[in-house]
Amino acid sequence: MKKKFKLENLCCANCAAKMEEGIKKLEYVNEATISFMTLKLTIDAQDDKMDEVVAAAQKVISGYEPDCRIIL
Repeated sequence: MKKKFKLENLCCANCAAKMEEGIKKLEYVNEATISFMTLKLTIDAQDDKMDEVVAAAQKVISGYEPDCRIIL
């Protein structure tokens, strides 16, 4: 399942790249991309695990930019 999310308070392209790499390494994630220009996060993950993946992705994001968050 592929879903798109908006990111709020993302202020660093370098951090976005690091976040993307961290999210790609999460369990159940097939692919992940972050566009710094559009502030969009796209996650392709196992259908029944998407909620777990989003929660884990939020932790990855907070590790780089504490004020940044995923808008569902």
